[in-house]
Amino acid sequence: MLVKWIRCTVVDRRGFERGQRKWAGLLGEPGFRAQGGGWSRGRPDVAHIFSFWESRAFYDSFMARSHDRLASAQSGTFKDAQVRLFDHRFDVKTGFEPRFTDADLLRVALCRVHEERAEHFVLMQEKVWNPAMAGSPGMVRGLFGEAPGNEFLVLSMWRSAAEHGKYRTERVERLALRAQTEADVAALAGDIVDMEAAWTV
Repeated sequence: MLVKWIRCTVVDRRGFERGQRKWAGLLGEPGFRAQGGGWSRGRPDVAHIFSFWESRAFYDSFMARSHDRLASAQSGTFKDAQVRLFDHRFDVKTGFEPRFTDADLLRVALCRVHEERAEHFVLMQEKVWNPAMAGSPGMVRGLFGEAPGNEFLVLSMWRSAAEHGKYRTERVERLALRAQTEADVAALAGDIVDMEAAWTV
């Protein structure tokens, strides 16, 4: 499965939200699985959108054919769009499905990892971080993805901000020490996203 992450700064909120609804046109596209997103908690003008495709081939075909027509509805409503593509490596918890209806909050982390530490980083995701996240009552599902250049995506869906907050305060520091995260990671960027139900396709 291919995961696409779009992050952009919105300059016309109403126009952007109107345009976001037009992406319902994705529904008939071959290989399209789902799309959803929302607003950054920390920066109210930043939007995050995640879309899921069965394969790179299906995605490339969509980009070549229908993308520009659907995207035109949002033209001029945002700037600084950053687009990244990741291959799904494994699930956080089990049986990841690209569904958004039962989650209020998304946590996204982008990790750029030192090349010689990439293997260790992946192993620690599986052995340390995954069990901890999967054991958190409020975590609905998640995935771990990889992009060229030793970039990794950790995307988790949570029932509520309160549940995510509990996990953070109780566990993160201890887990980071155990996983030697500081030695693995060259750069870390992340955000917490409040889901917008109207954006879900």
